[in-house]
Amino acid sequence: HTRQFSTSQARLSGEVRVRFAPSPTGMMHLGGLRTALYNYLFARSQGGKFILRIEDTDQTRLVPGAYENIIEVLDWAGLTPDEGPHVGGEYGPYIQTQRLPIYQEKIQELLKTGAAYKCFCSEKRIHLLKKEAAKMREVFKYDNKCRSLTPEEVEKNMANGLPYTVRLKLEDVKKPWNDMVFGPLSSDIANHEGDPVLMKSSNQPTYHFANVVDDHLMKITHVLRGVEWQGSTPKHLLLYRAFGWEPPRYAHLPLIVNSSGKKFSKRQDDVRVEHYMKNNYIPAAVLNLITMVGGGFTENQPSGRTLEELVPLFTISSIVQSPGKLKLERVDHMNKLHMIRKLQDPAERMELINSLRNVVKTKYSGKGEMIEIDEDVLTDEFIGKIFDNFLQERICRVEDFVKDDWEFLWTRPTKVSVKEIQSILQNEPNMFWDLCKEVESMPESEFTQEKFLARLKEFAKRNNYKIAHCMKLLRQSISGKTGPPVAEMIDVLGKKITLQRLQYFSQQLET
Repeated sequence: HTRQFSTSQARLSGEVRVRFAPSPTGMMHLGGLRTALYNYLFARSQGGKFILRIEDTDQTRLVPGAYENIIEVLDWAGLTPDEGPHVGGEYGPYIQTQRLPIYQEKIQELLKTGAAYKCFCSEKRIHLLKKEAAKMREVFKYDNKCRSLTPEEVEKNMANGLPYTVRLKLEDVKKPWNDMVFGPLSSDIANHEGDPVLMKSSNQPTYHFANVVDDHLMKITHVLRGVEWQGSTPKHLLLYRAFGWEPPRYAHLPLIVNSSGKKFSKRQDDVRVEHYMKNNYIPAAVLNLITMVGGGFTENQPSGRTLEELVPLFTISSIVQSPGKLKLERVDHMNKLHMIRKLQDPAERMELINSLRNVVKTKYSGKGEMIEIDEDVLTDEFIGKIFDNFLQERICRVEDFVKDDWEFLWTRPTKVSVKEIQSILQNEPNMFWDLCKEVESMPESEFTQEKFLARLKEFAKRNNYKIAHCMKLLRQSISGKTGPPVAEMIDVLGKKITLQRLQYFSQQLET
């Protein structure tokens, strides 16, 4: 079959309206972010609206701070809603627990038309039915007992104050419905499920009921959600039919799995979006990561793309049906791509420089190891030079610049091999002092890799010193034992800082 997008079912104004409707039952994970992203991209690509709705009717599962985390993650990722709890809109409230009177009104409509009925079955009876089904190794199916109650029986139960739920009368529907990703699907749920509860005895709506009512009243035209909700769609379509409402179009996104083909555990730190936020990943890099599975773009893997660049590339017809293996380690490469891009833009370059400056201050403040912190190693020029010289190395994040291998950039060497230095100076006692004089006499223009190395070789030959020993002395005085080749270090540190290191090292030798 051919999957096509059409806006013909957009209601009233014809405007495309989609929603991201998370439950605040845990911190946002990559799967939730993917759903939010695809809704956002679809809305923007169609000139429509992206709505945030918080589905919090199940109060027993709420996690403190989860709602705030949702808002924070969307803001961090740049997925700003057009309507939502924190931005307003004409179809609010956008938090379901603030919409309870609306659900009460709508449930009465279904009771009046006979599309729903009151069920007085006790929790004990339902428990026994479930127990019996488990004993028979069958899926639990409510037996619809209360569907046949007469009006008189219902009135009597109400008079006696019996608690009740409200259930939807499922119909036998064999006509397929069309999933924009999976094509025509059919499910005769009336033969597989009992009548579902719409309103609990506590007067709280179930997920299915509130979801459908809100999607209709908020004029949602398209529902993009995880494939795990695909089995609920026939039930939702029956609810739309019961109300006499036109349903939105549905597109179910394929499952994201780990390298073993299994669902990710939401308890994994690197599956939670806050992991990437706390570790200073660039938002676009994380968005690129989750676009690498599931399709949805006219390019196979839109690596290195910004959020704005993803919008025109997105198309529902390109979403695949099969689960996709998400390789979390790819995020580092994505982050490097975006760092390289940012360095080309003056404003974003300054953002990176300021970010690294803050990371360095946090890492080394109070340790007494900084060198001329204000004038030298933390200047815009110096930090910018570090990005330009070393970003192509093993650097994937700003934090990588303060790992042990790169400590020489910010601190005086603290890991000096005294024995190694003494063994050199025993045979060539004047080498270090001659080397200091040579470096001091060199103009700043010679502090590049090629020129410095050439000058060092000429110095060693002139004084009959071994070049390898010269290199060891420089490495020890500049960085200890860590870091890239000596000439590279000299290139980025420059003359002033190099001389400061040599002077500090000479003081250590004299003591």
